[in-house]
Amino acid sequence: MSPWQRLTQHLDWPQQPSASTNQSLTGLKRFVSLFLVGITLSLAVASCGPSSSNNPAASPGSSPGGASPAANKGNVELTLVSFAVTKAAHEAIIPKFIEQWQKEKGQTVTFNQSYGGSGSQTRAVIDGLEADIVHLALALDTAKIEKAGLIEPGWEKEVPNEGIVSKSVGAIVTRDGNPKGINTWEDLSKDGVKVITADPKTSGVARWNFLALWGSVVKTGGDETKALDLTTKVYKNVPILTKDAREATDVFFKQGQGDALINYENEILLAGEKGEKPTYTIPEVNVSIDNPIAIVDKNVDKHGTREVAEAFVKFLYTPEAQREFAKAGFRPVDATVAAEPEFVKKYAPIKTLFTAQDLGGWGDIQKKFFDDGAVFDKIQGSIRQ
Repeated sequence: MSPWQRLTQHLDWPQQPSASTNQSLTGLKRFVSLFLVGITLSLAVASCGPSSSNNPAASPGSSPGGASPAANKGNVELTLVSFAVTKAAHEAIIPKFIEQWQKEKGQTVTFNQSYGGSGSQTRAVIDGLEADIVHLALALDTAKIEKAGLIEPGWEKEVPNEGIVSKSVGAIVTRDGNPKGINTWEDLSKDGVKVITADPKTSGVARWNFLALWGSVVKTGGDETKALDLTTKVYKNVPILTKDAREATDVFFKQGQGDALINYENEILLAGEKGEKPTYTIPEVNVSIDNPIAIVDKNVDKHGTREVAEAFVKFLYTPEAQREFAKAGFRPVDATVAAEPEFVKKYAPIKTLFTAQDLGGWGDIQKKFFDDGAVFDKIQGSIRQ
């Protein structure tokens, strides 16, 4: 609304002025017009002077440092899309961020939250779920959203720790008392051992499981021939490949199938927090299951939520938030939190820890192992012969 409209809105102009009022009305309008011209000129002159980033009158989006559209409202909504097992951590972290933002900005933030399999969440965002922030199981999924044009390249450089905000390692769950004596990845290849895991063609968690097996060989002095031999023997012991990790867990616990289940350490620890007492081992040669966080640039710019979205992502790296991840079973990415006695006791040390980058990065990993006709398909083909 223009200054003229704002002023005249509060003046009780007659809708149809009579002839007797026209002369006085015309004079009043002339006076108001001259007055507004003076104000406009004054503002024009003032605008040529130095600006201040703290200027509360800065128009939204008018310049760097100007308030976003959302920042001028009393409330702002963020949509967080994450993989399923992070729910407990985020539900503890989000209220803390809301409280902090309210104190600092006087603005109420509400979160729309969506949790599910990382692959399905990735597809949903690409297909139109307007996430402001994505927290996914592996960088390959984030790369797919980037390829779709929703995340700007270089996203991992915009936040600490190359974008990795939570991490875990692989765990082997066994039956009570571990009757088959399973303690290492190699033990899963023994005759008579039935292993439950998801299909790495459809499950992000299962890709990490595969890498744990492969890396346990090549990162301890073995060559790729030995790695192929081990992984082939293990997958020969898999009676059924489930579509995702949650189904694999149900097959093992609810249906009672298998002698061992490959899963995330954080899933096992979370089950313990809920009163369950699974028997499990953390192999001393293991893969760092790194989970990235990213802002969905196209959506935050559309929603006017970039400022608060960036603040939330930054908050996830604070000791306060990292403690909540650690309580929910994720190994802290903050070294000071990881060194706290509570978490030193909770998380077993890993003798040999390798990452996806150590195996070539997710682009190469996907092509080498999981694309159609790649290593995993060849393993399955040899098993079916």
